[in-house]
Amino acid sequence: MRRKIAIVGNGDMGEGAAEAIDAADCVIRFNDCRSYGPGGSRTDVVAVCNTGLPAKTMLGSAKWRAHPAIVAAREIWSVRDPAKFVEMHPMLALSHPELDDFCDDYTDEFGAFCAAAAKTHVVIGRTVHDAIDHALLAFEPRRYVVPSSGMIVIGHVLGNFPDHDVVLAGFDHGGWEWHPFAAEKKLVDHYAAIGRISRLASRQPELSRQGT
Repeated sequence: MRRKIAIVGNGDMGEGAAEAIDAADCVIRFNDCRSYGPGGSRTDVVAVCNTGLPAKTMLGSAKWRAHPAIVAAREIWSVRDPAKFVEMHPMLALSHPELDDFCDDYTDEFGAFCAAAAKTHVVIGRTVHDAIDHALLAFEPRRYVVPSSGMIVIGHVLGNFPDHDVVLAGFDHGGWEWHPFAAEKKLVDHYAAIGRISRLASRQPELSRQGT
């Protein structure tokens, strides 16, 4: 029996999205779970940026830890491979000195949080990141730092659950300037055209720092 996985970004939700998302067999949300409510309430996985300011902010927030989506999630996925980001740091120090905290690693802290909360901690490996970088080349991305968390999670899900139906909601492909959102949209459209994913409707873009 095919199972449905809903990957729910923090963008705007189309009408009826909450019901459709909650009907999925597995729901994946991101970071501070702004999709919770308009995008339903079921939450099985929360994918987090485990480096830089987003990670530090989440881990330091009692509100984040007590959020019903975080409490309900069975798994936390860290989307950034620590070793890869260690390797990236010297290059970014030259090309983007303003991103001095971008590679600061909080993977172990998320692991400790999961251990204390009886959750599974998954670290998405660099092979997914590298594969997405390669796939984006076909769509001529402008200069960027890293793919978005959403794109990494899409790659991870498609690679590990090929027999599942994958639906996206809340993906507006807009936000932090150093994610290649235009190329990501084209790549997701390609996946949709060949039947690997489907989309729920969305309306307007959001802005975020180092986010989904």
